Amino acid sequence: MRRNWALGFVVALALVALQALLVPLFAGPATHLAPRHLPIAVAGPAPAANGLAHQLQAERPGAFDVTVVPDEAAADAAIRQREVYGAVVIGPAGAQLHVASAASPIVATLLTQAAAGMGGSGQAVPVRDVVPTDPKDPRGAGFAAGFLPLTMTGLLAGVLIFFLVRSRGARLFALITFAALAGLAGAAVQQYWLDILPGDYWAVAAALGLVALAIAATVAGLGALLGRPGAALGVLGVFLVGNPLSAVAAAPELLPEPWGAVGQDLPIGAGATLLRSAAYFDWDGSRHALIVLGAYAIGGLLLVAAGGRRLGRPPAQTAPANGTERERALAA
Repeated sequence: MRRNWALGFVVALALVALQALLVPLFAGPATHLAPRHLPIAVAGPAPAANGLAHQLQAERPGAFDVTVVPDEAAADAAIRQREVYGAVVIGPAGAQLHVASAASPIVATLLTQAAAGMGGSGQAVPVRDVVPTDPKDPRGAGFAAGFLPLTMTGLLAGVLIFFLVRSRGARLFALITFAALAGLAGAAVQQYWLDILPGDYWAVAAALGLVALAIAATVAGLGALLGRPGAALGVLGVFLVGNPLSAVAAAPELLPEPWGAVGQDLPIGAGATLLRSAAYFDWDGSRHALIVLGAYAIGGLLLVAAGGRRLGRPPAQTAPANGTERERALAA
C-alpha cells in the first residue's frame, strides 16, 4: 500500500518537473523575439549607402547584418534569392523599404517599424513587398497552422510503422509510401482546397513529402535501433525540442542565440524553410534545409534497414524433446 502511494507521488512529481521544463521551452523563444544578426541590404550610391549601413549597425549593435549593394535591382535579387530579408533602397526621391513578407511576415513588420523616420521629417518610408505572402494568407497564419498537422502525422506514422509493421522491407515501403502520399495530399489541400500556398504543385508536394519522410523515418529508425525508448526519443527530439525552436511563424534570426540555428538543424525548422523556398522562392535558400532533411531521411531509412534485432519478432520456440531423446540425454 505504501509503495503505491510513493509511486503515485513520484509520478506526480515527475510530471510537474516535466511541465516546468516544457513551459519555458515553448514560451521562452516566443517571448524573446528580436532581430539577431538579421541579414538586410542597403542599396544606393556608395557614400549614402555606406553611411546608412554604419548608422543601422551603430544604433542597434548585433541586430542586423547589413550588406551594401549597388542598386535597387541588386537589392531585389538578394531578397528573391533569400540572401536578405529586406533592403533599404536610397534613390533620388528618398529612401524606400523593400521586404519579402513571404520569407517572414513578422520580419517584414519589424523592418517596417524599424524604418520609421528614415523618410525625413519623422515620416515612415514607403514599403514595397517584393515577394508577398499568398493573398488568402496575408499574415502567414495558415502557413504555420498547416505545417503542424504534417509534423504530427509524420510522428504518428513513424511510431505506428515501428510498432505494427514487422519486416524491414515492409517498413521501408510503408515509410516511402506515406511520404509520397503525404506530399501529394498536403500540397493538394493547401493549394487547391484552402488556396493558401502558391508555387508549383509538384515542387510543394516534393518539399512536403521530404519533410514527412525525414520525420517518420527518424522516429521509426531510432525505434529499430533502440526499441521503444528509441521511438520515444525520436518523438521527444523532433517535436518537444524541434517545434519551439523551428521558428515556423517567425524567423530563426529572431530567436535567442544559438537556438535559431539549432532549430534549423532539426526536421521541423528545416522543413518550414524548405517549404517557404519551394512555394515562394523557386527553391532559393533551400540548400541547408535539403541537406538536413536528406540526412534525417536517409539516416532513418538506413537504421530501419539495419535494425533486424528490433523487429519485434517473438523468439523462436524450441520444440520439446520426445521421451526417447530425454532418456538418451539422461543416460549420457
